[in-house]
Amino acid sequence: MMRRVQARAPGRVNMIGEHTDYNDGFVLPCAIAYDTRVFAGARDDSMVTVRSRFDEPAVFDLERLPPQRRGAWTDYARGVLIELRSAGVRLRGADLQVAGTVPIGAGLSSSASFEIAVALAMLAIADARVDTADLARLAQRAEIEHVGTRCGIMDQFTVLHAQAGHALFLDTRSLHFEQVPMPPECRVVICNTMVKHDLAASAYNQRRAECEQSVRILRERYPAIRALRDVTPEQFARAQTMLPAPLASRARHVVTENARVPRAAAALREHALEELGSLMYESHESLRSDYEVSCAELDTMVALARAFDGTIGARMTGGGFGGCTVNVVHADRAGEFKTHMASIYQRETGIVPEIYDGTPSAGASAIDE
Repeated sequence: MMRRVQARAPGRVNMIGEHTDYNDGFVLPCAIAYDTRVFAGARDDSMVTVRSRFDEPAVFDLERLPPQRRGAWTDYARGVLIELRSAGVRLRGADLQVAGTVPIGAGLSSSASFEIAVALAMLAIADARVDTADLARLAQRAEIEHVGTRCGIMDQFTVLHAQAGHALFLDTRSLHFEQVPMPPECRVVICNTMVKHDLAASAYNQRRAECEQSVRILRERYPAIRALRDVTPEQFARAQTMLPAPLASRARHVVTENARVPRAAAALREHALEELGSLMYESHESLRSDYEVSCAELDTMVALARAFDGTIGARMTGGGFGGCTVNVVHADRAGEFKTHMASIYQRETGIVPEIYDGTPSAGASAIDE
């Protein structure tokens, strides 16, 4: 009987540390209960089929994987297969049926969820193993090389290593991480603005290029730096006049955001919720004014959350130009908060939002069916 397995990989929400991961910095995400599931059955040939209920199936021959992008969702699967083969995994043919609940285009890492679920299913079918840190890097390469998004490693790493009830304090350079318990007196709630502006994809790669250009200039004064992660706020204050607009603003966001993340992790550990909230609001303002990746709908959503007296902190999360906000609210007010946000946002914008439970959840896994 041919082997059958089921792999699942969650989405993630980033509490704080936005656009720091591709600058070798710190992040504080957690996995969420929404996930991608891949039901896989082994085949006796070299073919891999990938089916979902939304699109035409994709068919790949493991012996002749196409090198070119198609600009479609199939590029994610193709990239994972190519990178697994490049890593020396002896893959076998499989039929993959994909189902998912991670909202698409909301900044909740539906792509990393899909990549990891496909990778785990293919590894299980092949009875192969890859270290989880190496698998995160492999999935990141799949997205960079075969999709064209120059992403950091936060999403893939979080999807694999998250722990229920905890945020993941991650150093994206060393990949050292710490599980930080979420205080029981607060809840994570995600609010989807239901908009995604066309700037998102191109601006993401542009912001990364601007950060790299900033490093090249700042290295004239600080030769030892490898990334903006290596620049302290004090060093930046002394050298920021070296950077032309908009590079100074972009670098200021990354440097200050990177300093906020360890403070936010400490605030969670110490149940210092007021401090956490202040850092989240500072993060959003920096993303809005310095990194310029917010939009009117995100700003409205944050303002409405801040006006609710049970809110601890709120900020945009994800790449920007739409998508979601992440909100930390007092546990006994979470239900009322969801009702407030849904009704007031619709009244203010005419858009019906979606509100998600952001309770920190477990990372990816695969089991035999």
